[in-house]
Amino acid sequence: MEKSLTRYIWSHTRLQQMWILFVVAVSMIPYFLSFDLPKQIVNGPIQGTGFDTPGSTQTFMRIEYDFPYIGNILFFEGLQLTRFQMLMALSLVFLFLVVINGLFKLYINTYKGRLGERMLRRIRFELVDRVLRFPPATFKRVKSAEIATMIKDEVEPMGGFTGDAFVQPALLGGQAITALVFIIMQNFWLGMIAAGIVAVQGVVIPRMRKRLLELGRQRQLTARELSGRVGEIVDGIGTIHGNDTSNFERADIAARLGLIFSIRYDLYQWKFLVKFINNFLAQVTPFLFYSIGGFLALQGRLDIGQLVAVINAYKDLPGPLKELIDWDQARQDVQVKYAQVVEQFNVERLVDPKIQALSTDPISPLEHSLHAVNLTVSDDAGAPLLRHVSLEIMPGETVAIVGNSSSGAEALAEAFSRQVWPDQGRITIDGRDILELPEAITGRRIAYASSDTYFFQGSLRDNLLYGLKHAPMVPVEYEGKLADQYKWNIIEARKAGNPELDVNSDWVDYASAGVTGPQDLFDVLRPVLDAVLISQDILDMALNSRVNTAAHGDLTSRIVELREALRERLKKEDLDDLVVPFKLDAYNPQATVGENFLFGSMKRPMMTNRKLAANPYFRSVMRETGLLDDLYAMGLEIAENAVELFQDLPPDHPFFQQLTFMTADDIPGYQQLLQKLKGRDIDAASSDERTSIIRLSFSYIEPRHRFGLLNDELMAKIVEARGRFHRDMPEDLKAVIERYDPEKFIASATLMDNVLFGRVGVTQADGTDRIRAILRDLFDKLSLFESVLSIGMDFDVGSGGKRITNVQRQKLNVARALLKRADYVIFNRPLPALDQRVQDQITHKIMEDLHKEGRPPAIVWVLSNSALANLFDRVIVFDKGTLVEEGTHATLLEKNGIFKELVS
Repeated sequence: MEKSLTRYIWSHTRLQQMWILFVVAVSMIPYFLSFDLPKQIVNGPIQGTGFDTPGSTQTFMRIEYDFPYIGNILFFEGLQLTRFQMLMALSLVFLFLVVINGLFKLYINTYKGRLGERMLRRIRFELVDRVLRFPPATFKRVKSAEIATMIKDEVEPMGGFTGDAFVQPALLGGQAITALVFIIMQNFWLGMIAAGIVAVQGVVIPRMRKRLLELGRQRQLTARELSGRVGEIVDGIGTIHGNDTSNFERADIAARLGLIFSIRYDLYQWKFLVKFINNFLAQVTPFLFYSIGGFLALQGRLDIGQLVAVINAYKDLPGPLKELIDWDQARQDVQVKYAQVVEQFNVERLVDPKIQALSTDPISPLEHSLHAVNLTVSDDAGAPLLRHVSLEIMPGETVAIVGNSSSGAEALAEAFSRQVWPDQGRITIDGRDILELPEAITGRRIAYASSDTYFFQGSLRDNLLYGLKHAPMVPVEYEGKLADQYKWNIIEARKAGNPELDVNSDWVDYASAGVTGPQDLFDVLRPVLDAVLISQDILDMALNSRVNTAAHGDLTSRIVELREALRERLKKEDLDDLVVPFKLDAYNPQATVGENFLFGSMKRPMMTNRKLAANPYFRSVMRETGLLDDLYAMGLEIAENAVELFQDLPPDHPFFQQLTFMTADDIPGYQQLLQKLKGRDIDAASSDERTSIIRLSFSYIEPRHRFGLLNDELMAKIVEARGRFHRDMPEDLKAVIERYDPEKFIASATLMDNVLFGRVGVTQADGTDRIRAILRDLFDKLSLFESVLSIGMDFDVGSGGKRITNVQRQKLNVARALLKRADYVIFNRPLPALDQRVQDQITHKIMEDLHKEGRPPAIVWVLSNSALANLFDRVIVFDKGTLVEEGTHATLLEKNGIFKELVS
């Protein structure tokens, strides 16, 4: 990277800087005229100079010029104006110059802002580009939060400075020099006084501000370190809680904040001292002008118009001068920050941009073997992980690599996939070092999966197909305003040095996956998901998700058919009582009291239980039907029973898992409520207390909780109140509550609730699992499995994939590698979170079914279970970083070597 920020800016914005400097030079003409005009107004029409007699006139706006060799040419002979007319005309000219100067400033500032934002965009992109080209070892030394902070915050001032780098000194310096020259032209000595003060400010203030720059640099470094430390706390929160070190972290953060405070306090003290001195010097000059200039005016050596013009001109001198000093400080400040950025992002062995060049062309399969030649790999401490290893992996060959955790087998897999770079030796394909091959080849024809997984914020589908997003394959066709916006975006990207790539295009390389388009993707997707045993997980995500009715109309339009098919299947298997359906005129005993009353689904987050409880219409229905008193009494009994049964149990007792209406932490609060309200009517309770009591009754299910609080009379009353609630419901509630309808899909309910249209009986121990198995079969028979799977694929995995389990992340990581249909597939102990039985099952499925219909890939698998080596053509055994045994499973078992020991 260019080490000088000024040269970096000039090299990328040369033409724009030259244009804006020209505009600045032109703007000095009306700026100078605006200084001279007040003198003409005061000396002329106001004091009457040139208007000696009543009715006398003067010439206004006479324009003529004496050209060499041509002579005098008159362009406009001017207008003859009286004293009053001249006053009005000169005042209008002054107003015109004010507008012209303002328009120049508007154009210059707008142009500077656009120029700065483009440069900021360029710098940020270049830094991210360099991060993408860092060698793997660099990421072990840097903190992601610090890198992100530098790109987001620390380069921000550089964008603002870009517009000011050359324009600001030219504009401010030009204004200051123009004002100073004008003052000197009016009176030499007043000009010298102004020049002397300016010289003092220009020398003293920048020297004092060097201390500010050093403090600013310290503040930036400590703030960046704080950001990195906070990032570590967030990433390691589990370790902190598991080791009771939260107070140690508090102490560390407090110490860092104290250091930042001391630096910032010193910065403020020094900053305001400099400001005080600068303001003092600025105010001394008007004092000298008033005293000395007034004395000269009294002596007749300076007329009033000149004095007014000098004071008016000086009024515009301190501002540009102060801003010019601020510009110099900003220049030094951003240069320091830029130097820190350059130091952080200038790393050795940066990946050549050609390696990551965009390629939309199909990549031919790798026909040659993968060679490791005299390979040596070390860790960050310099300890060797591999020592002079040489081996060859043939196309289509399956190779098992076995060894203990320190054998070096993992390092070999990482080297094959370019996750680590060798210290000595190299890995080649057809004699070419894979580090020199374009990532368009290695990233598409070599797949890698290990236990280290990372999923980006987004849907499960986006992350699963991430390994196929190499280049924009199908561009988006924009129309109307969107097309104009797209063209503007492309033009601005080009000017900022950003790539002209559209992220909204379809980037998925379907040909690499073995299909022609998105309509066929399910054909290859489902076998892979089945192979890693995650289809059921995705199905569960779909069943617990709310469905986008616009995107999945094929499923929502057949919801009635699905419900009927489920009822028939349950009847056929004598499981009629497994699901109790919702009926408009009946109470569902397997649903809560609240669900029975609402008989619908709320559109969250617009409507919640708390908002519904506070709704005036809801409260009025509860009072009019008498349910308010009944449910309050029920809530009190529930609270009394729960407190009596569970108050002496520890918070982690399994009985609390059966309570849907109360947690262990709620017990003390309800004890106090019972002491206050027991034996008293509902009016004795406050609004919040009443809500807390009734909330218990709304979560009550008789077959589950068995307190004997629901009788036929009360259930009938709830059904009757339900009808009253829906019959006169106001429009605002209708917009956020969907009533259950057996003939319609309820968009605000989950897919499971829509299909069941009822509740699973709580008396069935494995009822939910049986329902899920039946639904999976139904989806297949009705050709709806693809649609349901697609709903599950829309599940947001969260930051870093933290909304899914570690087991699911590792399964999906393997699936992502398989979808690439690469020529070499490298598995580096990819499933340690799974129990050994499931690992073995997945390994068998992959080895038996991988790409059955096409050219089989070469598979290199670092095994956790050495007994599975019999599935592979060849077995390689590592110990202490060296290759110690090699052969088939059978031949190695015949020897009394390390492999036999590992298997046994």
